Amino acid sequence: MRDKFRREGEFYAYIVKCADGTYYTGYTNDLDNRIKEHNNSKRGAKYLRGRLPVRLAYVKDYKYYKRALQAERRIKGLSHKQKQELVRIYEKAS
Repeated sequence: MRDKFRREGEFYAYIVKCADGTYYTGYTNDLDNRIKEHNNSKRGAKYLRGRLPVRLAYVKDYKYYKRALQAERRIKGLSHKQKQELVRIYEKAS
């Protein structure tokens, strides 16, 4: 029996910038919906409560969920300053 979790398709590692200037990093297979959840529902991350609204500051897409998860973990290990630089480079390239 195949498990119901999709392992291949479109997955994203992302950073949102919070209203207080902090960053939150995550991964998802439905980016638009996840950003809406963060801003408008209780399904958003606990960290973001009291830091709303958030805006998408960085995103990178992956074909496999495992790659997106690994990217999320790498980004979470960065300092605030390093995340700022990553966002700056991303915004400049967009």
